Amino acid sequence: MTKKQDQEETFEKTEDENIESSEENSPENDLQVQLEEAQQSTKDNWDKVLRAQAEIQNLQRRNAKDLENAHKFALDGFVKALLEVKDSLTMGLKTAKEDDASIGGIIEGLEMTDKVFLSTLEKFGVELLNPAGEVFNPEFHEAVTMVPMPDKDSNSVLEVVQHGFTLNGRLVRPAMVVVVQ
Repeated sequence: MTKKQDQEETFEKTEDENIESSEENSPENDLQVQLEEAQQSTKDNWDKVLRAQAEIQNLQRRNAKDLENAHKFALDGFVKALLEVKDSLTMGLKTAKEDDASIGGIIEGLEMTDKVFLSTLEKFGVELLNPAGEVFNPEFHEAVTMVPMPDKDSNSVLEVVQHGFTLNGRLVRPAMVVVVQ
């Protein structure tokens, strides 16, 4: 082979490679690659959206179940504390039914049970209203009757007929009182 023939063959090979590379970089191939990438990205994003929706639904179900359980068992601790009072009452009744039971012993047992009951209520934010000797407050007291007494301060509580109760500072039941006129 001559040098000229070698140059021609090399020139033809270079032209063939240029034609092939220009076909690979053609706009049609470039668009096809972009389309495939966009479709893959769309599939990935759709998968993420579906997973996020499933996670939100699972979270909503869990929260609903937790809320339902909170409503069902909100008084669980309170009930357990009241069972102590029930046990104390049962023991008092058992003692009162004995042949050698004395009135003094029964009264002492009732007073102890009353203390246990009030301390149990206090644990849960229930406070006793005993306004004896205080100024009448219509927000926390309910006047049953008014009694004229010149030696006592006017508009003060003379006697508590029934104690009142508050729950965390909010009135549950007003104290029923006798007020000095």
